[in-house]
Amino acid sequence: MQLRYQTGLTGEQYVSAAAWREARLDRCPHHHQPGACSFARHGTYQRKTPAGTLIARWYCAESHTTFSLLPDCLAARLPGTLQELETVVVHAEQASSLLLAAEQVRRDRIELPGAVRWLRRRVRLVQQVLRRVIGLLPQHLAGCRPELSACRKRLGSDAVLVVLRALADPWLAVLPAPLGFRPHCRRAGHPNSALQQHQGTAARAPPP
Repeated sequence: MQLRYQTGLTGEQYVSAAAWREARLDRCPHHHQPGACSFARHGTYQRKTPAGTLIARWYCAESHTTFSLLPDCLAARLPGTLQELETVVVHAEQASSLLLAAEQVRRDRIELPGAVRWLRRRVRLVQQVLRRVIGLLPQHLAGCRPELSACRKRLGSDAVLVVLRALADPWLAVLPAPLGFRPHCRRAGHPNSALQQHQGTAARAPPP
């Protein structure tokens, strides 16, 4: 289970500061009383990008659940940072075609059909979660199109996904990845009542 780790760091800063070492989760999210389970730190796991990224995790043997603290800068269940994801999706929104956008954003050895699939998937995932978030945050996004370009204008920020992760904090457990922590492989359409459940406060980095 992924939980939010509020650090205020970029991906590069998170790695250079080895911020996973400072991550704290003082109690089991499933057993709130101290000593109610054998909740303990369970090392780290590595993400390929940004290079050198480690994620702190904990384990509850009684519920057979591993918990990890994902910093705000990182996309959930996709490689890389939210800012990198936002950059390519905005590029796709502004390009004359998805084919042209894919040619421009994927300059590695992947063939063009694969690049188009790669980009189309990211655009689809971001638009799906934006539709949910717009409904959850009418005070910020009422009437806004489910596009990052439109959300940037409304929020006055070029880091919309990072901003929205903070604003949508109470619903992250039920919002789909890459913004929220529910696996994006599941079909959308869970009852709206699930979005009313508050999942607790985010873990925060201790003050310097």
